[in-house]
Amino acid sequence: MGRQEARQYLLLDSLNAPLGQGEMETAPGESPIRMLVLNNDIDEVVSHEIIVVMGVGSNEAPLQCKILRHRGDRVMLEKIATLDPELRRNLRVPIKFKTFIYPLAGSGWRGRQAVQSIDLSCGGLAFYGDSGLEVGEQMELVIPVTEEPVILRCEVLREQELRNGKMLYAVKFIDMCEDEEVTVREAVFSIQLQNRPDPAMAGRDNRKEHS
Repeated sequence: MGRQEARQYLLLDSLNAPLGQGEMETAPGESPIRMLVLNNDIDEVVSHEIIVVMGVGSNEAPLQCKILRHRGDRVMLEKIATLDPELRRNLRVPIKFKTFIYPLAGSGWRGRQAVQSIDLSCGGLAFYGDSGLEVGEQMELVIPVTEEPVILRCEVLREQELRNGKMLYAVKFIDMCEDEEVTVREAVFSIQLQNRPDPAMAGRDNRKEHS
């Protein structure tokens, strides 16, 4: 398979914590699955018996797989189960960034409002903002942490008043095209990998605790 045709995947443990990224080298539906583990993360991946394989740029459902064997940076995987596609949309990463929301026609406010993100998923965003938004209200929101900033339409799912007069909102993305879905998914997966604990630091902390 040519490198341009390689399919990118996020590799997670059984608790959906990211282990690394891989490229699937077998055809869809072929078994066992041969996966090239990228970025020297093979030791982290093969320390687990069961992993979750989640496509970055495709809409295929995540797979739960058993590691059969590995050689070099490649692992052979046996598919155990096909998981709920919502797992990918619900994969959530804590991230802070400042951005703006914009009203749609018929909204009771004008101009733009500054908001502060709390966490991002493939399906939505939680943020702090001023009061005035209502559950079910729709607006446009700028996501600045993707490769190129994107403006997405979203709908308020939940609101919660805070002590400082601010509001906490959870919104879901709506009417996304495939390119927008892939762009947000790639950003979420990238942040997941960046947020992984450093194994060297974890080992150092453990040594301190037992010294």
